[in-house]
Order: sequence, then C-alpha cells, then structure tokens
Amino acid sequence: MVTSAHLALGAPVITPGETGTITVTVFNSTDIVEAYTFEVLGALAPWSVAEPARISLYPGTSGNVVVTIQPPRSPEVPVGEVPVGVRVLPAEHPENTVVLEETVTIAPYLDADAELVPSTKAGRRGAKYVVRLDNRGNDAAALAVDGVASGDDLALTARPDLLTLPPGQTTETELAVRAHKLLWFGKPVSKPFQARVNRRGEDDTGDVEVPPAIVLDGTFTQRPVFPRWLLALLGLLLALLALWFGLVRPAVNSAARQAVDDKTNQIAEAGGLATGPGGGPGKQPGKNGSGPGQQPGNGQGGENNPDDPDSAASANRQQFDTNIEVQTNQGESGTNSYTVPDGKVFRVTDMLLSNFQGDEGRITIKLGDRTIATIAMETFRNQDYHWVTPVDIDEKATASVSATCSKTGVPPSGAPAANCTELVTVNGFLVNKG
Repeated sequence: MVTSAHLALGAPVITPGETGTITVTVFNSTDIVEAYTFEVLGALAPWSVAEPARISLYPGTSGNVVVTIQPPRSPEVPVGEVPVGVRVLPAEHPENTVVLEETVTIAPYLDADAELVPSTKAGRRGAKYVVRLDNRGNDAAALAVDGVASGDDLALTARPDLLTLPPGQTTETELAVRAHKLLWFGKPVSKPFQARVNRRGEDDTGDVEVPPAIVLDGTFTQRPVFPRWLLALLGLLLALLALWFGLVRPAVNSAARQAVDDKTNQIAEAGGLATGPGGGPGKQPGKNGSGPGQQPGNGQGGENNPDDPDSAASANRQQFDTNIEVQTNQGESGTNSYTVPDGKVFRVTDMLLSNFQGDEGRITIKLGDRTIATIAMETFRNQDYHWVTPVDIDEKATASVSATCSKTGVPPSGAPAANCTELVTVNGFLVNKG
C-alpha cells in the first residue's frame, strides 16, 4: 500500500504581492480510513499555506488540498524558476509519506527609491549633493542619475552615468551643482533644480519598459562673493575721502599756511623787522632820511636783517644740525645723545630717522624732557618730522635716542649686519639764551 497523489499547478507565473495556487489530489488506496497532513517545502514555504491542513479519506476515495503561495513585495523573494515541494504525510502509515515537486516562476518587479541629501545647500559658486539610491525590488535595478535646472544659470553633473544595484542594496552617488557666473554683491539667490533617477527594466513579454523617473527637488543658494556690509563700508570710505579732499584738507592747508605766516611775523618782530606784504618780513624803515629798508653805508637789509651775517639777528640765530647714531647688538639696548652748549637754546624744526638696514626693534626719541616718538623699527626705513613751531631744548639738556635691537637687518650691500644701526638727524637753530 502506497500514498497516491499528484499536483496541478494553477498559475505558472506569480508576481510578488499577488497569489498563486497548487492543487494537491490525494487517493486513499488502503483498506482503512486514513488521515493526511500537508507541509510545503522550499524557498517559498514561508509564504505558502495548505488548506485544509488535514483531510480524512475512506478507502478508495480521494480528496483535494489547495496550496496558496503569496510571496510579498520584498527583496528577499527570489526571482525566476523556484522549486516548490509538498509533503503528504499519512497518519496511520507514515512510512507511506510522499513528496510532490513542482516549479513555480516568480516574476521580477522594480521598486527603487531615491533621496537627495541634503535638499538645500549654499555656496559662492557651487555645491555637491548626495543622491541616495535604494533598490527595494527583487531584481537588479539599472539606475541613471541626471540633473535638470530651472534656468540656464546652473550646470549639473552626476557621476557615474549608470548604476546597477542588487536587490535590497543601498548606494550613494554624487551630484555636482555649479553656477555659471559669480555673484559679486547683493543678497543670496535661491536657484531650484531637479535631480532625476531613471529606472530601466523588462516586462513579461521581454520588451523594454521605462518606468516613471523619480524626481527629487533641490535648491542651491548662491552667496555673494562680498557681503553686503562690505559694500556699505566701501561707500562710507568713499564718502569720507570726498569729505577729506573737499572740505577737511583745504581747511588744514589754510590753517597751516596761517600758522607759518604767524610764525614768520613773530620772527620778524623779534628781529626788529617790519612785516612785508603777504605776512613775510619786509624792510626796516630807513633812518636820518634814508630810503625804506636802507641804512647809510650798509645797503639793503640793515643791521637787523637775519640774512646779513653782520646783523644782530644773524649773530643771535645760527643754523645747526647734528647726527645721533645708536649701534646695539641683537637683544641689547643702547642710547646716544647730543647736549646743548651753555648759553644756547636748540630750536628743533626738523628731524629725520634712518633705518637703512631694515632692523627690527624699538626706537625712542626725546627732545629735552619731551618724548617725541616711540616707534617699531620694522615699520620704516626713513621717517621725518617737521614742526611749524620749533621744539626748544634748553642749555645742558639733551636730544637723546634710545634703541632696543630685536633682530638685525640686511644693509644695501647684501651682507648680514653685525648689529643694529639707527641714525637720527636733528635740524634747527642754535640761539643765544636770554
């Protein structure tokens, strides 16, 4: 006695998400009442069920059981021809168990998804986005990524051109967005674009079909090269320059000229001279009936003419300059000075600082008890000072120069200097005190 059964395939092709059936017919060829149970075997067993799960047959009778196969839309479902087995187990004679086999075709399906990460980015010229691809189907997916801009001011480039993604796999590809022109000034500009993922596959007839493309919306925000506050600052600077050259500078020049004229008048009056036209020193009126500005026997420029070496004013006022040189080793400090002679006052009108080697460090200049300047050496090679009102250094006082050498420079000869050398030339007049 054996168990007699056969299968009848209800659907040769099953698409995931849909249902297929197999009919199992069992004949009881024994002389007893027999009960039969059914078990589905193979890769599709998790998604298969036999109804009824158990039948009882009298001797010489037969019965049918329907095996329903309903695979889900999942990458785990195999594609193509898949063997299916049904085990028929008799309750009274388990030794008569039989296994019936059939082949079912599982159709492929495409289910790809995509995401643009992030959907918005900002930059001055361009930005790079990530397109994340996910194949949720049960067959390999051929995916192509490209970009489309809403206008002509963006260029979009995707790499690579074509991707083949296995079932259940996720991958990423790059989408580069670049503006054709820079935005120099103004507000940031938002420029929308679309990233498209095209899917390709085959239908049941073998013809190539093109499923709808996946469209991903993105935005590139182009920032200006120069911020708005810089433009406002440039406008303010231009306005200040216009104010300087239009109003302030002429006023400063006028005040400087007036100060020079006033000082000239003071010098002229101190020397006993009359003020000439334009505020300059004129000619002293003549004496004993002589003409203007003439003394008998002395010619033009009488006894108080400061330009006359024999005049009293010239004797009281002598053009003078002195050089004060300070040499210091690197890492050390030094001081040198000039002392005003007894009975004299040194009236300083000009001063020239020379750092011809390009030394680095600090230099301090004092005229008498007055500190004129403290300067970093590396900020100048030649620096001059001029005073409309002279700076007076009294007798026995000094004009001093102090220097601290941090690093020796290189003189014009090109050979490294042995030490720092700074030279200060002080110009002015030596006048008698009192």
